[in-house]
Amino acid sequence: EEREKRGVDDIYIMRVEQLYPFPIAPVMKELERFRSADMVWCQEEPRNMGAWPMMDEWIGEVLGRVPRYIGRKAAASPSTGSPSIHRQAQKALIEEVFKF
Repeated sequence: EEREKRGVDDIYIMRVEQLYPFPIAPVMKELERFRSADMVWCQEEPRNMGAWPMMDEWIGEVLGRVPRYIGRKAAASPSTGSPSIHRQAQKALIEEVFKF
């Protein structure tokens, strides 16, 4: 939706649904098309939560390099508890991805 709104056609978004066991063959097949592209892992959860702690290693093995991380800083809680701060953080994540 955000790509269309911005008129961006040079960003590919891949969603990994199955984290364990990591689907190496399908992910390799999909990412092989983008071997020379810049890779980014973006997630809503803080850096020490969500999928990133596992995915940096696994995707790194598949790509031969670790993708750049875009997401919230490590935190003790998965949420700030404030809807307005959450919306601001979401907007900041989107902006960071599309300026990369």
